[in-house]
Amino acid sequence: MGNNVVPFKGSEEEGGYERLDQYNEKKISKLAELYREALIELGEDVEREGLVKTPERMAKAMQYLTHGYDIEPADILRSALFHEDHSQMVIVKDIEIFSMCEHHMLPFIGKAHVAYIPNGKIVGLSKIPRLVDAFARRLQVQERLTEQIKSCLHETLEPQGVAVVIEARHLCMQMRGVQKQNSVTTTSAFTGAFEKDSTRKEFIQLLSADLA
Repeated sequence: MGNNVVPFKGSEEEGGYERLDQYNEKKISKLAELYREALIELGEDVEREGLVKTPERMAKAMQYLTHGYDIEPADILRSALFHEDHSQMVIVKDIEIFSMCEHHMLPFIGKAHVAYIPNGKIVGLSKIPRLVDAFARRLQVQERLTEQIKSCLHETLEPQGVAVVIEARHLCMQMRGVQKQNSVTTTSAFTGAFEKDSTRKEFIQLLSADLA
């Protein structure tokens, strides 16, 4: 994050685990000035009470929403790799996704479903949502996000196969443009064993099954 980094620890209740926000004060200052100029161009009075601190808040929000650039996703997986003789499908589904579309800088929100078939190595289950978040917290398109998650798992775990499905709603479609409020975009990526119809079908069935 560079020099002048100010850490902030959020409570565990905010996400099920301790969150650490880090702000680069030099970047915050530069971004805040740019946002201040943008608000003026939009016709706002940046001196009024409600907007005085908005440029700084926008700068901090954007730095947090794109903090994935400062994370090496493969390191997340490597930190919790274990040798285990397990060769059945492992699925982590309904992983919440919050990302920013790089085309309009508007959010897209949804869920990721990730599966892999081990080949002598497994990874701590909490690392998969963290991996997803590391890629999502960048300027993205859903197609690339899906491929990045798949490729990182495949290259780091060297499993028999990886499957990733993402379902998301894009505010650039809901708030502007075609303004279709109920549209959902689904993307998928598969490697290895999941390229077989039977394995892929089992994965899809398990996603839709209510096992509770």
